[in-house]
Amino acid sequence: MDVKTSPAGLGPADRGVVTRRTVVRRVVGVTLAAAVVPAAALVGRAVREPRDDMKNAAGEDFEVTYRGRRIRGTRGNTTMREHAAVPWDVTIDGRPLHLMRRADGSYLSMVNHYQSFPTPLAAARGAVDELGDQVLRRHAL
Repeated sequence: MDVKTSPAGLGPADRGVVTRRTVVRRVVGVTLAAAVVPAAALVGRAVREPRDDMKNAAGEDFEVTYRGRRIRGTRGNTTMREHAAVPWDVTIDGRPLHLMRRADGSYLSMVNHYQSFPTPLAAARGAVDELGDQVLRRHAL
């Protein structure tokens, strides 16, 4: 029997042989993809979140429409507005969004509690992004 000689890198019957070079290329490709995707997500988030959120860091009330949802935020107790620890009352389409203040001054919401945001408005926008078409409950369970 005569065995066909084939180009380098191919075995008998033209089956692909996995070489060290192929393995290295695949590992490098997966590693680059794993590094690029989170960086692209951060760039996309920076584009989605306007920097005018920082004007609300001073404590001004806000009412905006974001992705078709009405977001409204007011300070909880109007008699203590100058005090920094006054909580925010934030609603999305009239339903309450519970926010928590972190020790570093940022905010996180009960909808998206793995990510912190610089202002209550940014936290509400992050919650809207996470909710998609779903709505918040009227009352907590």
